[in-house]
Amino acid sequence: MAIPMGLLLMAVLTAAGVAQNKHALTAEDMIEMRRLDHASVSPDGQWIAYNVQQYRIASNTYASNIFLTSIDGSTTRQLTYSAYKDMRPEWSPDGRSLAFVSNRTGSFQIYLMSVDGGEPRRLTDLSTPVNFGNGLVWSPDGRTLAFSADVYPDCADDACNKDREQAKESHPVKARAFEQLPYRVWDSWKDGKRSQVLLLEIETGRITDVIEGDFDAPPIDLGGKQDFTFSPDSKSLLLTLHEEPDVAWSTNNDVFLMPFGGGKPTKISESRGADNHGTFSPDGKYIVFRSMKRPGYEADKTDLIRYDVATGRTMNLTERLDRSVAHYVWTPDGTALYFDCDETGYHAVYRVELAGKGPRKLTSGTYDKLVGVTKDRLVTRRQSLNSPEDLYVMTLDGHNPQPLTALNKDRLANIEMENAEEFWFDGAANVRVHGFLIRPPGFNTKKKYPMVYLIHGGPQGAWGDNWHYRWNPQLFAAPGFVVVMVNPRGSTGYGQRFTDDINRDWGGKVYEDLMKGLEFVVQKYSFVDKDRIGAAGGSYGGYMVNWMNGHTDRFKCFVSHSGIMNEFNMYGVTEELWFEEWEMVGPYWEGKNRELYEKWSPYTYVQNFKTPTLVIHGELDFRVPVSEGMHLFTVLQRKGIPSRFLYYPDEGHWILKPQNSRLWYEEVHHWLAHWLI
Repeated sequence: MAIPMGLLLMAVLTAAGVAQNKHALTAEDMIEMRRLDHASVSPDGQWIAYNVQQYRIASNTYASNIFLTSIDGSTTRQLTYSAYKDMRPEWSPDGRSLAFVSNRTGSFQIYLMSVDGGEPRRLTDLSTPVNFGNGLVWSPDGRTLAFSADVYPDCADDACNKDREQAKESHPVKARAFEQLPYRVWDSWKDGKRSQVLLLEIETGRITDVIEGDFDAPPIDLGGKQDFTFSPDSKSLLLTLHEEPDVAWSTNNDVFLMPFGGGKPTKISESRGADNHGTFSPDGKYIVFRSMKRPGYEADKTDLIRYDVATGRTMNLTERLDRSVAHYVWTPDGTALYFDCDETGYHAVYRVELAGKGPRKLTSGTYDKLVGVTKDRLVTRRQSLNSPEDLYVMTLDGHNPQPLTALNKDRLANIEMENAEEFWFDGAANVRVHGFLIRPPGFNTKKKYPMVYLIHGGPQGAWGDNWHYRWNPQLFAAPGFVVVMVNPRGSTGYGQRFTDDINRDWGGKVYEDLMKGLEFVVQKYSFVDKDRIGAAGGSYGGYMVNWMNGHTDRFKCFVSHSGIMNEFNMYGVTEELWFEEWEMVGPYWEGKNRELYEKWSPYTYVQNFKTPTLVIHGELDFRVPVSEGMHLFTVLQRKGIPSRFLYYPDEGHWILKPQNSRLWYEEVHHWLAHWLI
């Protein structure tokens, strides 16, 4: 069905009363915001190095450059002026140099530059690109850099990798043959190569493998922020590994200690769940790592475990806290650790003593992610629903936060956005459920507004007071919609039991939470037009939209992005097999599992479908494959339900390219405007 372009203009014009010289947020505004990426604190605690990404719609890509900011905020210097992607700056132990990854010569390679300026020096010239997402790690003695790259596990050197790649590229037959799972991950095929941790000697340029074996290091999924790091004496490496062939249906990653002089790696972690992100204390006496207990469950409570190197004894440092640890850092003296975690719609910073005292919450009502800790300062990346990330510095107890950067100050000054409002209501079984509401720009208390109900993915995720580039609530509100975001059962940051309440119950309590939240909003906020409400969601949110289509006629329209229709098909084609086996209690052919697969599949209820739906899916989505979106669209068309299929041949689970992102928002806005305005 064609949607007139003029409808969107009409929708935007409904946001009357926008302040003079300001405008509602546009997709172009959002896409071209400057994006803070990786940041690290200098060894002396006086400087922060970080890279800033600048997306451009015209070029359909982004450039990234490296900056330095003093911790007192008095000085900022741009170190690189590349039209390419300079990423992941990491300080040398002496604080004189920065290693980083860049594609300025084609593929991503490692470079070294002085913090005083000058032209960077390329350190690697591999036939395979460096995996910049896994980062760079300096050895404490400054002689070695650890990094990862995809290589052929049976190749002894890079010449072998190069020959193998050239032979594959020149061969006229492009067929692939596989003998084990997984054979694809997220949006990429496994083509015989493995991610391997490599060591680069700075002085000689010599590169060596850390460990041999036909497995990925770090593993393909469920890793920490840093899954390889040196011991304080630079003689061994902590690694996260998954050595068994069950990697597609098991979450049993473990932390290993690997000596460089040879010998078998020593397994540090004992949990049957996912363990990762191991680091040494500054004095080398302890190792701390993140750990989940339950096997097969990627959203189990994540704790910080302290391991005594001398005795092998362990202590759970966060056992008393009903939150999952995201990222953590050591204090310089090694007596405590700081970590961040989801916290009732926000992201809080905590401190726990190495001796076990705590944890103690330091920040509240803000969305902060840790960067580093100095002897007297805490550095975070702070964001909100109204503002992308900037660097902040505060005292060690979380007080007196001060911004160090204002990356989008000028652009934000010209954009009208309303503040979010929190609310709580009684969900299924009278459990308290939390949500946010955003009014449209230029909000008028005397008007009635259509509403868009956003449903988050995961399902173990959460809407928070944070800026989002793929599902930006302010951009949904911009054309004149009230936007509501509820964190139903399964959401993180409200305790592990709340998260667990979605297990084996995908369309149960979570659906009831969402429907009760909808009625609460309609009753509480008189400016919401109860007859003009649409819902939109991606991934699990797309699943829930499909579920709603079979269970309610409360909505005027839906947007379903990468949503599951058939759990049987999902089991056979997703690359994250452990997810399906946890949620449906194993393969569908075992025991009574077939009943669960049938019960929680939206396709079981297609006879009830009647709501107009925009379907969006990417060909390279291997997490929720494109056949699920095609299935949904076919059903809608066959039943004569107004529908539209937005298909991306060059995108995966997320829509990432600037021009594709702009089209995504245009299509979504057009669809919502057509049915709600």
